[in-house]
Amino acid sequence: MSRERVTLFDTTLRDGAQTTGVDFSLDDKKQIASLLDALGVDYVEGGYPGANPLDTEFFKSRRTTKAHFAAFGMTKRAGRSVANDPGVAALLDSAADTIVFVAKSWDYQVHVALGCTLEENLEGISESVGAAVGAGREAIVDCEHFFDGYKANPDYALACVEAAYKAGARWVVLCDTNGGTLPHEIEAIVRAVTAHVPGDHLGIHAHNDTEQAVANSLAALRAGVRQIQGALNGLGERCGNANLCSIIPTLLLKPEFSGKYDIGVTPESLRGLTKLSHTLDELLNRSPDRHAPYVGASAFATKAGIHASAVMKDPRTYEHVTPDTVGNVRRVLVSDQAGKSNILAELERLGVAVAKDDPRVLRLLNAVKEKEAQGYAYEGADASFELLARRVLGHVPDYFEVERFRVDVERRHNAQGELETFSEATVRVKIDGENLISAAEGDGPVHALYVALCKDLGKYQKYIADIELLDFRVRVFQGGADAVTRVLIEFGDKNGENLTGETWTTVGVSPNLIDASFQALLDAIDYKLLKSGA
Repeated sequence: MSRERVTLFDTTLRDGAQTTGVDFSLDDKKQIASLLDALGVDYVEGGYPGANPLDTEFFKSRRTTKAHFAAFGMTKRAGRSVANDPGVAALLDSAADTIVFVAKSWDYQVHVALGCTLEENLEGISESVGAAVGAGREAIVDCEHFFDGYKANPDYALACVEAAYKAGARWVVLCDTNGGTLPHEIEAIVRAVTAHVPGDHLGIHAHNDTEQAVANSLAALRAGVRQIQGALNGLGERCGNANLCSIIPTLLLKPEFSGKYDIGVTPESLRGLTKLSHTLDELLNRSPDRHAPYVGASAFATKAGIHASAVMKDPRTYEHVTPDTVGNVRRVLVSDQAGKSNILAELERLGVAVAKDDPRVLRLLNAVKEKEAQGYAYEGADASFELLARRVLGHVPDYFEVERFRVDVERRHNAQGELETFSEATVRVKIDGENLISAAEGDGPVHALYVALCKDLGKYQKYIADIELLDFRVRVFQGGADAVTRVLIEFGDKNGENLTGETWTTVGVSPNLIDASFQALLDAIDYKLLKSGA
């Protein structure tokens, strides 16, 4: 049975740039375009040349080698010729091989937003497509507000689609711009459209305002469209676009789709999807969504003891696909809901050898539950859990003893007469009977403690010279006068030999924020020394 080709169109760099809090630099856009090209999407839409200096610069040269390089813009304005429209000219002057025109297809929007007649709008669609095709470019028309327009005036919405197709557009994309259309509506309307334009010339562009953009995209595919538009990690204005990080693995891994359709993404490149998703978040200085389907850290994580036991026997009991197919990993979490199965699975993952019937496993389980009752959480603090486990098992030396620490925070005028806040910390440790005292200033009290602690650890100093504090997160719970603070701190090596490129996270808990932070700092140092073989 031959399979039909489904085209993937990525709009991360255009529609995704409208995400609140997201700003791409020119280097960001170049890097993301290359990553998308390597993934195997068919189109990379880079932005709107002429709309801003960054996009204009981006389109001075082609940024993909395999994928179509698409530029986005409006159809010509009413009342002027296509040859004299500066927006169309900017598109044709760009290095894009594909021109995407956005066109109103809801009569209400034509009257209110464009302020022109319905006939002028149709003329703009036809002449703009004709200009692109005449210049040797592939043309795509995004029929904005198509589904709302179809429900209000199906004849006019269809007229817009037909005008684009007859003028030579390779693809006519049906857009659920406001994101309010439901899957059953999408499927019925798309089927109606395929009676006028072949499905292999139709696409879907779904927004996620009802949390159904992925479902709407797949419904449109079932109804006949053969192009799906979306963005990595579901980026996009308001609630985002259809998430390609969910759509792509669904098309490749679910038999209903993989048995009928081919896409440009291969099983080999799919294994890089999790890394690609996280790389995008890192470029944007965003925390990855732990609960994202397929690529999230919790997508293949099991917490309850009875579930963990089943997963260890056969992962299919609680996994719909295997995590390695998308480059993710299976995790059995250690928490207050854990059983022995969770503990054993985590110890195995960490490379800690212990027999299943070792009585110390039960002691470790009880220690974890006691700690979590105090407020500790080890789900996101692997390093602190490993230290706890190895201490219960008797495998962690006492490297040094902290006798005391002190932090002072002072607000004063600097030499220029400006008010500034200074933090200074002093730490006294004992190593092999010798007392060492270090003092340091920092950007805040926790940073000052960190600098002071790492300043002089005697014979261990060489092992910690390259560690770096990467992230600091605080959660206050059990609020009120007896509030408890949980601190998670992430560390990494700058250029260490043993842990190069790796990171580790530790946890501390106390009613006092500074004390909780210091606990996490101590765990981080102990973990580094342990892994370095000190």
